[in-house]
Amino acid sequence: MQVDLIIEARWIIPVEPESVIHENHSLIVNDGKIIDLLPQHTARHQYQAHTLRELHNHALIPGLINCHTHASMTLLRGIADDLPLMEWLQKHIWPLEQKWVGEAFVRDGTDLAIAEMIRGGTTCFNDMYFFPEITAHQAIKHGIRAGIGLIAIDFPSAWAEDSDAYLEKGLALHERLRHEPLITTPFAPHAPYTISDEPLSKIRMLADELDLPVHMHVHETRHEVDEQRQKTGQTPLQRLDELGLLSPAFIAVHMTQLSDAEIDDYARTGGHIVHCPESNLKLASGFCPVAQCLNAGINVALGTDGAASNNDLDMLAEMRSAALLGKGVSGDASAVPAMTALQMATLNGAKALGIDQQTGSLTIGKAADVVAIEFSEVETQPLYHPLSQIVYSASRNQVTDVWVGGRQLLKQRQLTTINLSDLHERIGIWRERLYADDNK
Repeated sequence: MQVDLIIEARWIIPVEPESVIHENHSLIVNDGKIIDLLPQHTARHQYQAHTLRELHNHALIPGLINCHTHASMTLLRGIADDLPLMEWLQKHIWPLEQKWVGEAFVRDGTDLAIAEMIRGGTTCFNDMYFFPEITAHQAIKHGIRAGIGLIAIDFPSAWAEDSDAYLEKGLALHERLRHEPLITTPFAPHAPYTISDEPLSKIRMLADELDLPVHMHVHETRHEVDEQRQKTGQTPLQRLDELGLLSPAFIAVHMTQLSDAEIDDYARTGGHIVHCPESNLKLASGFCPVAQCLNAGINVALGTDGAASNNDLDMLAEMRSAALLGKGVSGDASAVPAMTALQMATLNGAKALGIDQQTGSLTIGKAADVVAIEFSEVETQPLYHPLSQIVYSASRNQVTDVWVGGRQLLKQRQLTTINLSDLHERIGIWRERLYADDNK
């Protein structure tokens, strides 16, 4: 049988079934989908490919899913480090955004983020930022899968003047994008402290009507929880529950401040959590009790947050941090093992976004979103267990090849859809503008 692509690899880690690792197998791809996974010697007899990729020092894993980003904020990477969250936001990030955020800022920042993510093995990102139509356009242009958040806040920005305008523009964008195969459009109300009850109630109604997820920062810091309790007599989670938002379609980002009762209550709603360990560490926001949440049955995915507070979009590093923090916070060295960390970065993210029938594992019938990681470097030798090596030893520089829907976006460490020389030039211009403004 003639097919588009055969990828031969030393190891294939499909994620589904859990803990299975295939040795010396081939992944068969046709029309952008995985149609078979079988031993190499059998594959060579059954299939002939237009393209054969032989990766005999590599492991194949599903494409990594970065479940929480502010992609274009990559332009603000490192501009105001080592500050508390609110000082960082109020004195540096928000003033720069107020002056500079527009279509060009979002276009160039998103291109920078996409280039970094592809080179690190990310094949899907879930974004929350202004001018989402620009983010969507760039994602489609460069061939990466994306959740384009329909952002909503009470306050005016360069994109919309009030919550009604955010929702109106978001719904129009959803209508334009709903047939794009690489794009989904979750609602993205920013946080409980930036959006009031009336627009949140509208979002709940619209999300139910359109069958869309809702993606929101929740319980990110102790200050947020205490302030909301003082103002309303409720925690943010209690308020969101009262408004009917907590459901299997709800994606709560950060969740560093959780009591045992809140974990159990949230598990009963069927909602998801996106854990952003490195951003939470850098901003001293607290620790999501990941092992306890997983044990309660909550689906926990991984995100980097924006590069302005991380300072990278490295999902391999995020997996390692999640696994190590999970052990440290729980006091249990067996908590968040390597396979769980990989699931959080792949299939769990797909489940949170409602796209687990399309991606998240190397399963027959799903899109060929595939990442190849080379193990011949001394940093990953000797190699006893490839899965452990990916989570605890490998770096993103060992990602050699990336496919999304069977289209190769990274080939032997070279991007195929982004011109790096042009990108460097554009980013250099932004660096001069932003640095000058922040240092007035």
